[in-house]
Amino acid sequence: MDVAWEEFGWERLAPGVGRTRLPGWDATVGLVVGGAAALLFDAGSTLREGAALRGQVQGLLGGRRVTHIALSHAHFDHVLGAAAFAGAQVFGAMGLDEVLASERDALRDDAVREGVPRREAGEAVDVLVRPHHLVCGDWTLDLGDRRVLLADVGPGHTGHDLALLVPGAEGDAGGRPEGGGPPGVVFCGDLVEESGEPQAGPDAVPSRWPAALDRLLELGGAGARYVPGHGAVVDAAFVRAQRDELARRFAVS
Repeated sequence: MDVAWEEFGWERLAPGVGRTRLPGWDATVGLVVGGAAALLFDAGSTLREGAALRGQVQGLLGGRRVTHIALSHAHFDHVLGAAAFAGAQVFGAMGLDEVLASERDALRDDAVREGVPRREAGEAVDVLVRPHHLVCGDWTLDLGDRRVLLADVGPGHTGHDLALLVPGAEGDAGGRPEGGGPPGVVFCGDLVEESGEPQAGPDAVPSRWPAALDRLLELGGAGARYVPGHGAVVDAAFVRAQRDELARRFAVS
């Protein structure tokens, strides 16, 4: 199924695959549409933002709802809108549930520090959704007539980074299929950033970050489109260059 992405302010990346760039922090939210299910990649920074995303997706899909959410990592601008999607099955990297349970106050304070009104941040944290399913290694999801791969590729940007691969064709690990079909799409979360330098906060694991980018490149291949957590879509050469720069920055071989 393909949809009129641009009518709702979304960018089409491949048939049934798109993303939007949220205001404020330019955070990416992705959507993959299958015949039986719809997967959202990240969920925005507040319940209000999550509700707006829910309305956009239902408009895109003619009333269908988001059935699955994959959270790339535990920063407020990617997780605090998830509670707006009642009934969705939520996935995260192994260990994400513990972070979201133990760092609620820190999430709220980070959101407020970055400009989210205290009341909105508090409301979102009060109903914070922890993952129902934890991904260790790879997890294939069947969305009905298409399969996608969730991969626990971290640590790197945080201790628990999840990526999403939408293959370019059935059975194709990534890249551009034979016959000129659409390329694979890799949603990278904040392991890759295009709109600025990758941000290494106190929860980053710099020594492992280059290896996480190696894993992304292995997943997508040379021909895939790579979708950063912030910024424009990039290619494998950009990811490889960012990997090498991070290795130099943190003195990793």
